[in-house]
Amino acid sequence: MTTHVLPGNPPVEITLRRSARARRLSLRVSGLDGRVTLTMPPHASTRSALEFASEKADWLRRHVAARADDCVVALGGAVLVEGRELRLVPLATGRAPRVDGDDLLVPGSAATVGRRVQAFLKARARDRLAAASDMYAAKLGRRYSSLTLRDTRSRWGSCSSNGGLMYSWRLILAPPAVLDYVAAHEVAHLAEMNHSPAFWAVVTRLYGPYAAPRGWLQREGARLHRYRFD
Repeated sequence: MTTHVLPGNPPVEITLRRSARARRLSLRVSGLDGRVTLTMPPHASTRSALEFASEKADWLRRHVAARADDCVVALGGAVLVEGRELRLVPLATGRAPRVDGDDLLVPGSAATVGRRVQAFLKARARDRLAAASDMYAAKLGRRYSSLTLRDTRSRWGSCSSNGGLMYSWRLILAPPAVLDYVAAHEVAHLAEMNHSPAFWAVVTRLYGPYAAPRGWLQREGARLHRYRFD
């Protein structure tokens, strides 16, 4: 992959990527980090690709500008916890953050707030995802071999061929129904390692109607990745 800067106000950095499966030129602005990718068919020339990008310059700038800025987690701000926006408030005593009504009370210095909140969220995510996975696995009559949390960008969860479940810990920011749906989705792969009608039938049996939480992730999922804990 190579990069090119499209001149103008403001200039836009574009990553050029060739794909054997691409049949035409296409532009994509990531909802996660605002990066612009120009996908090219194998035999397309770089010149024609950059001309295509220049023709779409106004469209690109509108979409890049429309992307919300990252949200740095700090005292006085807010963070989503299980779908609720909680204010970050200093806590004079204690070692771990805790929820108090609409506040998330955070001990320690201002410089450590991001790390403490992230650790709190990861621990809460592990508890909730383990409980949901255990429930759905029991309902399915299958066992999973392991459960790991990561900060993935391309997927909310996965199930390996040996029954290992992986989830994005950021699911704890989403409403509980969304986290439950993703757990049911991945556990369903213990029976169906595909996305066939049979797989979706298993998801429905485990979770019930899933259109609403699945739609929420499609609409709002990028928002969960905009929180920064550094």
